[in-house]
Amino acid sequence: MKSSQPKLNERAQGWLNFLYQKATTPDDWSENGTPHEWWDKTSTAPMCSFPRFDLQESTYAIGLMADRTPAWREVYSEILDEIAERSITYWAAVDWLTQFGHDPDRENYPEAWKGTLIPEEFWGDYDAPGWTANGIAPWGFHMDPIGADGNLFFKGWLNLTQSLHTYVSGYDKWASPFDLAGAYSSRFEWTQHQLADHLYQQWRNTPMGPHCENTKAWPFCLSAAGLGLMMYDKVFDKNLHSAYFEWLSFTKEKFYGFEKDGSLQWVTMYFDGQKNHHHRTIPTHGLAIAFYAKPQDPEFAELLYRGAIRFLGWDNPSIPISNEFMPDPRMFALGLTISREFDDQLTYERLKDYAEANFEPRQFGLNDSQFGFWFNLGENWPRGQLSALAMCAEVCEPDAWENLFNKPNFSKHLSPSIEGVDFPAVSIDMAYHDDEEGILHLSMLDGDRSKSNQETSFEVYNLPDSSLIKILCNGKDFSNFEIINSSRISLRTDVARKEFKIITGYKISSSELNSLNKKLNQRDDSISRNSSKVQSSSSRIILPTNLTSCSCC
Repeated sequence: MKSSQPKLNERAQGWLNFLYQKATTPDDWSENGTPHEWWDKTSTAPMCSFPRFDLQESTYAIGLMADRTPAWREVYSEILDEIAERSITYWAAVDWLTQFGHDPDRENYPEAWKGTLIPEEFWGDYDAPGWTANGIAPWGFHMDPIGADGNLFFKGWLNLTQSLHTYVSGYDKWASPFDLAGAYSSRFEWTQHQLADHLYQQWRNTPMGPHCENTKAWPFCLSAAGLGLMMYDKVFDKNLHSAYFEWLSFTKEKFYGFEKDGSLQWVTMYFDGQKNHHHRTIPTHGLAIAFYAKPQDPEFAELLYRGAIRFLGWDNPSIPISNEFMPDPRMFALGLTISREFDDQLTYERLKDYAEANFEPRQFGLNDSQFGFWFNLGENWPRGQLSALAMCAEVCEPDAWENLFNKPNFSKHLSPSIEGVDFPAVSIDMAYHDDEEGILHLSMLDGDRSKSNQETSFEVYNLPDSSLIKILCNGKDFSNFEIINSSRISLRTDVARKEFKIITGYKISSSELNSLNKKLNQRDDSISRNSSKVQSSSSRIILPTNLTSCSCC
């Protein structure tokens, strides 16, 4: 038994509750509407001050949570689906669809941007990062945000979001055609396979990397795009992630400066191929790249991470952590999460103390059942982008982010699992099936305390023989369940803290499980799986037909 199986802590449950509310509350991301104010379109201007950054960064903790409770995936799947749906709208690509030509305000940029964001030699005649410049020479005007020569950050993160949704839910919804919002109310039909192949081909044809804003290629955005291709390859058994390694090999010595002793001296913020200009910045920027590079090249990511924290003094207890030269909390949030990922306890504990004092962690919502970081900004909601990055530290064990992409758990879609949980009235902080022992471990809580002690129910499915199961609740025999069919039961209980052990009879040895996961990464076909939820005809689970049952079960 995996007695050390991690749970979702109270903060993670509260953040999940809030994200669920954000994702499932309808708002209008079309040309005629405006996203709800809780979607962050303010942070880290001028580059990230668009609501799609809140969308994409909110997926990271969800992916980590889903791997913590692999036998309960429905809420994560729903949130990721809602985020992915918003990610193909007008407001998701609003910069590309509105920022045409050169920025007419370029002569009025804040003086603080001179040299930091904009090269001094081009000051007054150069578009700031964040201005996409759709339509400038030599590329011309592109109405399609995916088909464009530029806009790498949009298509790269969209592929990552869709890939995470497919991995968590098991349904390849985005492999079917979807309509993407384009300029002047146009629409363009794409599939995720076409998107990933288009991104791969662009990347292979651009050794320094496709650009985001026209003229500017960002190692930060390209690293995220590589991570999307990595998960895409895992999910669909492809080999497009090779574009990332070819790019990284070609640019390592061009985009980063190291001394002979290995210390990091500078990082390229962006490369302008038209002017052959590397816009270099301090090592701190390496944190942003290290987060996305960790699953793809852990050793290189650690070079960037160590270089950044040494430059900042975060690993030196004699140097106080301060925001004097870095007022934007983004790098602090990233540092908190990455130090946890690298199991750098000294830096993590120092940054955690800093976060507790400066990130304004706060419970809110119905009966204080939600959680977020407010960053002392006096706003109505937790600051979305920054909270999303900091929250990864609350659900991230060392190497969890790397393992999400390198050791994806596909066998969870075959193991007994639960669905139909009345979330957020009922919260789940532990749900996993021990395939060696044949036991489903489940821990439920009184979520938002809106239905305390009232009756509730949920279903257990993927059972090999529902007539043979045995259930323990808080260590005692439990019989309040109904057999629905040979593979599914409905369990009735009351809303309170409960721990269930459901002896399912589904067993696989560790060697067989490793073999199964290996086969699940070498699939050729897609099939429909047993689920009480109605899936669209184009949504199929990504499991091969020869693995729908196991002789070992």
